[in-house]
Amino acid sequence: MTDVAVATVLADAASPAPQSISSAPSPLVIAEYLFLWFLFYSLCGWVYESILVSVQQRRPVNRGFLNGPLCPIYGTGAVLAVVLLGGIRNPVALFLTASVGACILEYLTSWAMEKLFHARWWDYSHFRFNLNGRICLLGAIVFGIGGIVIVDVVQPQVERVTSLIPLAAIHWMCAVFLVLIVADTVVTVVGIVGFERSLEQFQAAVARYGDAFGEVREKVGDALGDATGRAAELAADVAAGANERLGGVPGRVGGKVGERLGESLQSGREMSTEFMLRVREAAGKAFNRQQRRMIASFPRLKATRNDEALQQLREAFERLRRNGR
Repeated sequence: MTDVAVATVLADAASPAPQSISSAPSPLVIAEYLFLWFLFYSLCGWVYESILVSVQQRRPVNRGFLNGPLCPIYGTGAVLAVVLLGGIRNPVALFLTASVGACILEYLTSWAMEKLFHARWWDYSHFRFNLNGRICLLGAIVFGIGGIVIVDVVQPQVERVTSLIPLAAIHWMCAVFLVLIVADTVVTVVGIVGFERSLEQFQAAVARYGDAFGEVREKVGDALGDATGRAAELAADVAAGANERLGGVPGRVGGKVGERLGESLQSGREMSTEFMLRVREAAGKAFNRQQRRMIASFPRLKATRNDEALQQLREAFERLRRNGR
């Protein structure tokens, strides 16, 4: 956004009106307008991310770092694009600049959050042409197109609408939303800061159920091995012409094998479900509400340490969800 754009946005606020101010808008007024735009684009980013991830996960996902419906990284990126790139008229230059700028912002945000919370919140390693899993070419293209749309299409309308809001109302709106966002940020950070310790507690709790899980695998494996061996013997007898001599005994043996296999598999499924329920119970005790929300909101969240425990938790939750638990 150029100085001319700022003047356009604040024209009504600076003109004679009930809430008249000096002809030169104060830095506070400019900051308030930028803050309103930040809120708008953060909300748009949250809607975009929530829809995208919900479709990918096939379940509703409240996407976002904060509890409220905001994705601050989108608001920050959009406002920076409006302020720094508003004077670029060449579409190609605007696309390239927006792409590079967004990638720098995303990379730095990913790095900072990983250092602060000992976890990587998103990972593009499964995309081609990625850089350390933090940014990727596809994302750069999307952000470049988004930069053009925001600067040339959306922002002029946003400026027009926000310029119609009375200045007194803007003061109150900014004050209220600022308090809410600060409170939300504090609650979120305090809740997440012990995530690594919670993972250790969860891993210790799950280890206590390890014997039961091993028993499930051993029992199912024995049942499958036993049934496979009996079926092989039965097939050999039939192939040798023994079916006639045995007078239907193979059918009865086969039925017993199938019955035993079914019982063993059913028992194994029940024990496996019980184990997963205990894993969920352990997660409920180890992780607080904020941490559980983060795990659900970021499907590709990876812990710097103890990531195996986090993936085990995801597996348990996914199995229980498929089984309607």
